[in-house]
Amino acid sequence: MKKIITVSTLILLSIIFRPNVIFAQADETVSLCTKYIVPPYISDGQQYRALLNQDEIAEFHATFYGGSTYRVVACSGKSEGNIIFKLYDKERNLIFNSADYNNTPYWDFKFKSTMDCIIEAELDSKNKNSGFAIMLIGFKQ
Repeated sequence: MKKIITVSTLILLSIIFRPNVIFAQADETVSLCTKYIVPPYISDGQQYRALLNQDEIAEFHATFYGGSTYRVVACSGKSEGNIIFKLYDKERNLIFNSADYNNTPYWDFKFKSTMDCIIEAELDSKNKNSGFAIMLIGFKQ
């Protein structure tokens, strides 16, 4: 028992005193995502982040306004195709699944009317076991 506490304490201390490594990984992933939010798209100003392990799923909520064109971008790690994201309406009807499009890192869409949506992000277990899931939303000017 004492050994488990000692090991746990050492792991916790290494995480506390090395946050720059963790944040650097997330910042690198954000850089990968931002290359898809370029004119005519502008960011909504938010970064949706989650640290995922194996089969965990992050859930984000967003409102999309009717008549506007949006781009959702999802990334994890240093390369594309590591993340699967799904867009659902509030009743959980599937609208889009990136896995159906070779884990494309982004999707452009336009709703006729305003919708509250749920976006799920998970790591593709074939490519990655853990890491940050970063999602950005942009809208067309």
